[in-house]
Amino acid sequence: MKGEQKFGESSAYSLFVFAVRSQVTRDYYLRRLRIFFNYINLELNKSMEERCNYFAKKGTKDANWVFNCIIKFLQFQKERVEREEITGATLRNFIKAIKLFCEMLDIPIVWKKITRGLPKIRRHADDRAPTIEEIQKICEYPDRRIKGIVYTMVSSGIRLGAWDYLRWGNIQPIERHDKIVAAKIIVYSGDDEEYFSFISSEAYKELEKWMQYRENCGEIVDKNSWVMRQLWNTKKGHYHHGTIKDPEKLKSSGIKRLMEDALWTQGIRKRSNLKRNRYEFQTDHGFRKWFKTRCEISGMKSINIEILMGHSIGISDSYYKITEKEILDNYLEAEKYLIISSKNQLQNNIENMVLENDKNSTIIKEKIFQKEQRIHVLETKEKFNEDVITSLSDQLLRITGELEKLKSQINLK
Repeated sequence: MKGEQKFGESSAYSLFVFAVRSQVTRDYYLRRLRIFFNYINLELNKSMEERCNYFAKKGTKDANWVFNCIIKFLQFQKERVEREEITGATLRNFIKAIKLFCEMLDIPIVWKKITRGLPKIRRHADDRAPTIEEIQKICEYPDRRIKGIVYTMVSSGIRLGAWDYLRWGNIQPIERHDKIVAAKIIVYSGDDEEYFSFISSEAYKELEKWMQYRENCGEIVDKNSWVMRQLWNTKKGHYHHGTIKDPEKLKSSGIKRLMEDALWTQGIRKRSNLKRNRYEFQTDHGFRKWFKTRCEISGMKSINIEILMGHSIGISDSYYKITEKEILDNYLEAEKYLIISSKNQLQNNIENMVLENDKNSTIIKEKIFQKEQRIHVLETKEKFNEDVITSLSDQLLRITGELEKLKSQINLK
């Protein structure tokens, strides 16, 4: 019988991990599962693997215990939804992790009974994208990593979790006419959810500056170096988060804390801005919304935006086969809408004006050349006509002379 199925020392945890192909999704599910275990006070001092195995051992013997635990946990989360502390979508995300765990262990749960009483999911969140002025203010926070992080996120639309995978070798500059115009970025490198996007030249130059600073300080920087690392203490004998030569990766959770510190310190996030227990814009996901909005404003094709954001495009996945170069060309048309720095915006405007002037100058020169060519043709035709007229006049004079001579001879006779 299912309820009597035996599991090995680590098979419950292994089965659950095996069921999720993507490392990103796996980490996400484990985090949700951990919250559930914490709520039911399940082996709080044990590792996640031990907790999974204990839950499986007890659950396979008593499915009713599992059902009651789930109901109590979801009722608690449902009350949070009613208080507008979390959304209905967040609540259902908890169920996905718990349901998968139970299904992999053949714990019989009637999920229809559980999902029947859940609140409806709001079709879209009521938070907004940040303004460019707010983004600029965030970038004034006194941490040399902040600009590289923000510029990268707003110009590529990557999720916060992408930083856990991002190494320097995953970012490749793109040059046109001996100038860096953008950079290709491999998101979730090595994972099933891997895809590519682009970052602006502004973002790449800021990241390059950060990597160069680390190298100048003594770190050996190569393609395997984490793009974002913890800061190091330069005082001898006092180290925090590693040394310059022994870097410690700055995880996505650390980047989230850094961003929240910047929001509060720069006065962007205030208690007075709290609306329905949610701030006007969600820190990191707000950058993703900003990216999509700005690309839409630029006129970039919506389907290309979805590709660069790592979204599935449905049946078009099989039929829409645009080349990377074509997406890049489309992205470069939108890039000027993704620039954050006022200085870079001004520089970009100047460069566009120069290019426009060069273009206009080229057009004017071409028109002058075409006009000169037409004049030359007309002058050639005019000279040809003059030569023809002169030749005809000479012939006429000669004929007239011969006629006069012939007439004189006739008169003499």
